[in-house]
Amino acid sequence: MSAGAEGVHVAVQPRPLSPQARGREMAAVGKKLWTELGSVTRAATELQARYPDVPSLQAFRYAAGLSQDLAAERYNEITGNQTCLGGTSINAWETWARGRGQGSPPSLSSVLILCAAYGRGPLGVAEEYVSPTELIAEAYERLPIEDQLSLKQFTAKRGTRTATKAQQSTQGNVSVSEETTPQVGAEFTLSAPTVEYGNSDILVCTLPNPVPGQLLDLSWETFGFGIERLSQQVKNVGKRLDVDVCFGVNEAGLVMAAFLASARFSRCKIGYLRCNKVRDGIDLDRASFFPDTRSAPTIFICDFEVKHADVVGYLAHEIRVRYPKAELYFAVFGAMTKGRDLRVGSFDDLTGATIMRAAGFEAIFLAATMSPPGIEPPLELR
Repeated sequence: MSAGAEGVHVAVQPRPLSPQARGREMAAVGKKLWTELGSVTRAATELQARYPDVPSLQAFRYAAGLSQDLAAERYNEITGNQTCLGGTSINAWETWARGRGQGSPPSLSSVLILCAAYGRGPLGVAEEYVSPTELIAEAYERLPIEDQLSLKQFTAKRGTRTATKAQQSTQGNVSVSEETTPQVGAEFTLSAPTVEYGNSDILVCTLPNPVPGQLLDLSWETFGFGIERLSQQVKNVGKRLDVDVCFGVNEAGLVMAAFLASARFSRCKIGYLRCNKVRDGIDLDRASFFPDTRSAPTIFICDFEVKHADVVGYLAHEIRVRYPKAELYFAVFGAMTKGRDLRVGSFDDLTGATIMRAAGFEAIFLAATMSPPGIEPPLELR
């Protein structure tokens, strides 16, 4: 370098960590959290809150302080070394859990073995129960339906006593909504995206789960209470919504759409969006129904829950293709929160906040907040 250039400083960009180095770093973070919190499950939950891009299947491994190879060794130890699993299988499962159309899902037996393996903690001597549905929380619905039902039955029996005790211990501590249904927890006001000059404050309730890691089966009372809550939010948005078509997403959303169309939208036409899961996301089934309506219509979409997947963005796009210049509104029964506290302080504390905003809805209505792995409608409406 010449003398005249002695004062010039060239900034050197730090090289990004390799996947292996980042894995070691995250395992160290997970182990530290385990030391502080004393639980693999709590450490995994906290780690996911800090790093939303990490799926729960991977977060639990980090909370146990294990690399993929060490996780495979622990897996083989659990089976009495009757298996010879390698780190590549752990990697394939975690890649699948990230939901990018790659990797492969673990079998039901492998999920249960991983629960036992990670439940031993970083030192390999703990005996913590790890819920299988919590281990694969955000990927649960992408498992084969047979595995979903098996996992649900597996956790139901184990959680019965815990649920009973939890419900007994919370008697008297539930909000005024207890008069309507004991499943509904605290109520709070949340500011949600809304129409120009509209009322952005909506009254939302929580759906506390007495058995973490297990789907919360809603009663008809809770389901009806949530639909009534959405109806009140629509009524108080600050303007009259003259809706042309009210769409229901799958069967649970269709029930919501039928009630809202009758109660709030002068018995407007009802549409049906039946979604099928495919490798890279979802696809609309031929059974979906798109009613004829005027040009540039006002359309209201009802969905049962919003988690991580960008289902609403895809559906909003498909509707705009079929109804150019449509004005879209969106109502969801339950939205998952990023943290453990269901009483969120901001709309952006919901896992689906970004995708709902990006869909460009005129207004968004929300009945309740929920925790992983989610909620199940009455009679398991799909």
